[in-house]
Amino acid sequence: MDSQHTPALTPAAFVVRGLAAGLAAGLIAFLVAFALGEPHIDDAIALEEAASADATPADIAAEEAEADEPGMVEVSRENQKSWGLLTGTLAIGAALGGLISLAAAGALGRLGSLSPRASTALVAGLGFVAVALVPFLKYPATPPAVGSGDTIGSRTAEYFAMLLVSVLAMIAAVLVANRLRTRLDPWTAVGVAGLGYLVVVGVAAALLPTVNELGAFPADTLWYFRRSSLFTLAALWATLGVGLVASVGRLTDRVRAEDRRRALAATL
Repeated sequence: MDSQHTPALTPAAFVVRGLAAGLAAGLIAFLVAFALGEPHIDDAIALEEAASADATPADIAAEEAEADEPGMVEVSRENQKSWGLLTGTLAIGAALGGLISLAAAGALGRLGSLSPRASTALVAGLGFVAVALVPFLKYPATPPAVGSGDTIGSRTAEYFAMLLVSVLAMIAAVLVANRLRTRLDPWTAVGVAGLGYLVVVGVAAALLPTVNELGAFPADTLWYFRRSSLFTLAALWATLGVGLVASVGRLTDRVRAEDRRRALAATL
């Protein structure tokens, strides 16, 4: 269906549905993170507290001075793992829902003969790969007690550099595939563009620094934490994608029914 003939499929209509799907995705992500991730964070915090028992007086004084800095508010662990976590996942879900819905609206009618449902599903799937999966594979999540506080700035910058390269490479891959399909068959065009994306992110991953600050942190706790983090990301994006595709599909069906009604009325 061409977006020029479906005035109801507007960016605003997509955004409203994207925000709703994003909030639902944030709630599901909270439930998954609370059930699967928070127990491992508690284990990591316990390890961190055990290690702090052997800290030198200078280290303890530095931590106390940091805690006493103006603007620093101490939040209890119970609030962190409940309302704090819920607020964070809802905010992230809503933001992603708005961004993905805008991208889906912009892609409507520009991805060959794909229907609004199919193009929205494709945008959500590519978004998960570019925004969540690939950056996670290079810089997976780490629990408390892992990583030095002195390198948090550089580690954050490196993660966002990988994220930026991945997103830009994915956008370029979609544009290349769309152009190549006029010269090649669709599967070949997609394969060439996908290979180009993998090459770009592979080179970026090889050039960006590798973070190895695990120390003596237990490997099994780290593995379980990272696995739960990936499950949380998957739950967030899956709920967002399914919810947005379903709501866009219902809107498309309503538009088509209205178009048929008008066409029938015009023949009477």
